[in-house]
Amino acid sequence: MKDIKLKVLAELMKNSKTSDRELAGKLGVSQPTVSRVRAKLEKDGYIKEYTLIPDFLKLGFEIMAVTLVRLKRELTEEELRKIWKFAEGYLKTNPFAYMMAADGNGLGYNRVLISLHEDYADFIRLVRATREVPFAELAAFDSFMISLSSRHYQPLTFSILANYLLTMKKKTTD
Repeated sequence: MKDIKLKVLAELMKNSKTSDRELAGKLGVSQPTVSRVRAKLEKDGYIKEYTLIPDFLKLGFEIMAVTLVRLKRELTEEELRKIWKFAEGYLKTNPFAYMMAADGNGLGYNRVLISLHEDYADFIRLVRATREVPFAELAAFDSFMISLSSRHYQPLTFSILANYLLTMKKKTTD
């Protein structure tokens, strides 16, 4: 990735509200250059969305859960389609604050869920609902719960990742 693209991306990761004019000033380039680079980053899929990271505790969430799941067997494409259809319908009437659900591999698990919960009872609702998903025969289901009111040594932010990307780029060009 070209240096200017990486710098624009890193600055937007730190603060997606930054205007092209402000970015141009920070980076020492023209505003049209920043606008062109931003548009290219969006078009090429480097920027998926502009968002913010709220204070989850202030929004009423007490728990963040990282749940690892292992299925008894791999699912067919047809079963996966049916599960997604089931989940879409279920979530319309029983919403959960899922932040991420993905395939993965590690520690003997092959799925991961990251979710937010107002309290432990809300978390238990998620556990029960997950165990009821058709075709998803669970072999293992374990969660690590994070109290959002406890001390966080490094809060969830993209600024750290942005600084890492810039540091790694500098190391490869030195």
